[in-house]
Amino acid sequence: MNGLTNMPSVAIIGRPNVGKSALFNRLIGRKIAIVHDQPGITRDRISAICARGTRPFVLWDTGGILGRGETELGAQVHRAAEIASRESDLLLFVVDAKEGLSPIDEDLARLLRKSQKPVILVINKIDVEKHLPLAAEFDSLGFKSSIEISAEHGRSISDLLDAIDRFLPSPTGEARVTGHDSLAVAILGRPNVGKSSLINSIMRSERAIVSELAGTTRDSIDILYERNGQRFVFIDTAGIRRRAKHSTSVEVFSVMRAERSIRRADLCLLIVDLTAGVTAQDKRIAGLIQAARKPTIVILNKWDLVKPKRDQKEAVARLVATAREQIFFLDYAPVLITSSLTGEHLSKLFGLIEKLQHAARQRVGTGVLNRLLRQAFEASPPPTMGARRLKLLYAAQSKGTEGQQLQPPEFVLFVNDARLLSQTYKRYLESRIRQAEPFPGLPIILTLRPRAQSARSGSRLRVK
Repeated sequence: MNGLTNMPSVAIIGRPNVGKSALFNRLIGRKIAIVHDQPGITRDRISAICARGTRPFVLWDTGGILGRGETELGAQVHRAAEIASRESDLLLFVVDAKEGLSPIDEDLARLLRKSQKPVILVINKIDVEKHLPLAAEFDSLGFKSSIEISAEHGRSISDLLDAIDRFLPSPTGEARVTGHDSLAVAILGRPNVGKSSLINSIMRSERAIVSELAGTTRDSIDILYERNGQRFVFIDTAGIRRRAKHSTSVEVFSVMRAERSIRRADLCLLIVDLTAGVTAQDKRIAGLIQAARKPTIVILNKWDLVKPKRDQKEAVARLVATAREQIFFLDYAPVLITSSLTGEHLSKLFGLIEKLQHAARQRVGTGVLNRLLRQAFEASPPPTMGARRLKLLYAAQSKGTEGQQLQPPEFVLFVNDARLLSQTYKRYLESRIRQAEPFPGLPIILTLRPRAQSARSGSRLRVK
């Protein structure tokens, strides 16, 4: 992974269902990995920053490792674990005390010894004192450092953090962990539209597992990335299915997690499968993004499967126009046609992100804004509601929250009665503001304050 080289990396490795995801959640302190008793649910490498010890580090949870002769997906997960072994500074080898030593544990032990990396043997599911004798069986694996824990109950986690701290390499620079130094980008879409493939193409490595199985990624996975000095956290969400089609509780949890990912993202990338076109489910996801008032880019993926041999520019224009027409309520979002498989046009994505960042810094002067809105009111007066009509007293652009990444422009309108603004007229005012400043990719937020609040709230309105 490019960047973040001043922060040590720790990988959790183990066979399926030994409690890797439970340990990951316990160390991070929030539920990122799904914990469920179905083996092999975590199929990707999940990463997050652990700041609970004396020094922060990047923690990786590898997918469940399956033995030789298993499915192709199992082989991919095994390969992901080998990559984690090569790239990490410290390995946490998790075993299940209750199930005992298995041939896969022994196979993994040999693999980890070959890595020449420091290993802490983490003997999990020692839930109570009487389970301690179960740990003796794992002495045959030959690891000098071992610790008995219960990830589910939090037993000996502080001891494990102390052990990790002792094994971490000496810092080569200051490791900064702040909430504002990375742009959080949520990758959203229906199952199998190419979200993980897009991440792979960006990373130029198999950090997320790509499978023909729809819905391979069942959780929201945070992937750290740095490009040209800018840090990103890509949130690879699970494919959002229609609620009626959820086959297990895991899928329901995944939808809830994806909706939370939208809320914590600075930018949403909505991935649409060009071979299927814009579906009702795509529109539903777009609606979730719109309701959360998030900056957005729409990506029409799988261009390699529909690309004509001739008149490609005309085909692109036609596909973009169709998508805009069908997702009309996200009309502010730029549309990018790409192929996550071949990487065609993908380099334009970061150019679009820079364009949105530039737009977020733009401001409409208070004088210009008030003249513009008064002209809008005169050209098309707001509809009457009963015997009353919306009146504009004054408007200004809010300064916004300091340090927030990619903040949408907010305009505060002091009016006679905020209840008199209809949704249709609100969209009309937004379109008139965009004539002065387009704000590509950014929703325009109109905050209305009634006349009674103007005197006492006006002093709190922060404008430049």
